[in-house]
Amino acid sequence: MKKLALLTTLGLLLSAVALANKTSVSITAPEKVKKGQEVTITLEVKHNGNSKMHHTDWVSLSINGQEVKRWEYNKRSLPPTENFTLEYKLTIDQATTVTALGNCNLHGGKAPITIKISTE
Repeated sequence: MKKLALLTTLGLLLSAVALANKTSVSITAPEKVKKGQEVTITLEVKHNGNSKMHHTDWVSLSINGQEVKRWEYNKRSLPPTENFTLEYKLTIDQATTVTALGNCNLHGGKAPITIKISTE
């Protein structure tokens, strides 16, 4: 009976790991803008799970290799939902590289996503 309980528990744990996902982020922004134009960069964050035990714990936005914004969450201040959006306004004066990354407190994050905004 103890072996069956142990195997059942182990099976449940392995199932949870198999179904777990990492936080992913996608970026929406214009591909080309006029110099000096303000743009809104929208990050779409996706993650299965938004509880005190399992949630996105941070999302980072970098512009040209420098982190400009970091949204942090914890068990007392969870993200609004499993899947949510964040916005950041930026004035573009030159070709710009935008990189975003999110992290799950248990499973980490998928690879960073990068886009380029060019100027005309």
